[in-house]
Amino acid sequence: MSKAITTREADYSQWYNDLVIRGGLADYSAVRGCMVIKPYGYALWENMRDQLDKMFKATGHVNAYFPLFIPKSFLSKEAAHVEGFAKECAVVTHYRLKNDPDGNGIVVDPEAKLEEELIVRPTSETIIWNTYRDWIQSYRDLPLLINQWANVVRWEMRTRLFLRTAEFLWQEGHTAHASKEEAIEETKKMLDVYAEFVENYMAVPVIKGVKTPNERFAGAEDTYCIEALMQDGKALQAGTSHFLGQNFAKAFDVKFLNKDNSQEYVWATSWGVSTRLIGALIMAHSDDQGLVLPPRIAPLQVVIVPIYKGEDSKPVIDEKANAIVHALRAKGVSVKYDHHDNARPGWKFAEYELQGVPVRIALGLRDIEQNVAEIARRDTREKQTVSLEGIDAFVEKLLEDIQENMYHKAKGFRDSNIREANSWNEFVQLLDEKAGFVSAHWDGSGETEEKIKELTKATIRCIPLHNPQEAGNCILSGKPSSQRVLFARAY
Repeated sequence: MSKAITTREADYSQWYNDLVIRGGLADYSAVRGCMVIKPYGYALWENMRDQLDKMFKATGHVNAYFPLFIPKSFLSKEAAHVEGFAKECAVVTHYRLKNDPDGNGIVVDPEAKLEEELIVRPTSETIIWNTYRDWIQSYRDLPLLINQWANVVRWEMRTRLFLRTAEFLWQEGHTAHASKEEAIEETKKMLDVYAEFVENYMAVPVIKGVKTPNERFAGAEDTYCIEALMQDGKALQAGTSHFLGQNFAKAFDVKFLNKDNSQEYVWATSWGVSTRLIGALIMAHSDDQGLVLPPRIAPLQVVIVPIYKGEDSKPVIDEKANAIVHALRAKGVSVKYDHHDNARPGWKFAEYELQGVPVRIALGLRDIEQNVAEIARRDTREKQTVSLEGIDAFVEKLLEDIQENMYHKAKGFRDSNIREANSWNEFVQLLDEKAGFVSAHWDGSGETEEKIKELTKATIRCIPLHNPQEAGNCILSGKPSSQRVLFARAY
């Protein structure tokens, strides 16, 4: 199977597409710009979603669901917000079809035009804050901590599976607070939740920071982000958390009676991650043989492949394999016994390697006679022979070792690809020859930021949190700068 995969060195972009398609995660659809998430890919998303959902609920959030359609007038109420999304919106203008009188199939009924066009949600701030106006009356109704799992549409012209599609799955949190301080605390808390999930479950190290005004979310006062580094040296924004101030409360007239018996606008946040995380997972860990998935979110953690030698060996091998399955499942391990005779063991080995299953156990009659089994780990592709006695405890520990090793490997790569530039020539050379994050001084102006982007296609990924102050000069303008920021070319 691996022969069909383009190598990273030959064509990184094609390598990524090969893994998504041949790894069984997703496929192209009949709708341009949209994807079909296949069962294996959706199982991966479910594991990610379920873990995040637990983390959200542990911090006091609850789930709700809001309409897919948003009246056009709602988007007009917050100027910066509509400006940020106007070019990406899909618009519904009619509500009915009819048979073409000329016999040419189905046409839009011209008499079924909507009085007001509906926008297919690109994000839900407007429809949610219009609803919150009825839900919030006094400080006793606050904080309101709501999350939504949904799909959204942003009309992308240049798409890539998982990374950028016209429709994608995500979660979006929308919270309302009685004070600015509480809203900012919420914004930072949810950024920490995202960082904990991406690092501890996806095994991808991230840098927490704040976006520049040019890069922040449309309608936000501050956007906090986590940035990850892919194996090709490009950055990927893995999650964002926005402090919205009172912008949406004022736009939709959401006030509350405070403890002093006076009316006040509420303070807001929003935050979200999407199926884009699957793209990050693939590009951070996988190799030229296929996917490499971290055990804590892998759809399948362990596969057992029997090596039959004649029909007489089947009952013996099946009995032992099923005992291992039972023991592993008792420990909460996701395990499959692939005893089907539709393919040879070697083909199965390659298939499960392609799919990134963390641990593979090969079991034959001779192994059972010697009370051992061969175990292969996906992250290093190392094999070892272990005793069948206590194999469940061994595999349980091995899964944790793989998880830890994947994180440290990715962190080592990330850390070795953060470099400082102190001049324009050095900055450009690092971007072209080394890639990765470039730590450099910037004068703080949007004009300089845009010029750097125009000249190099690199953007300021973030101003790291707790960034040390350091006097210097901007790499482009030469003007004074008080701190370094992180630049990179990005997805």
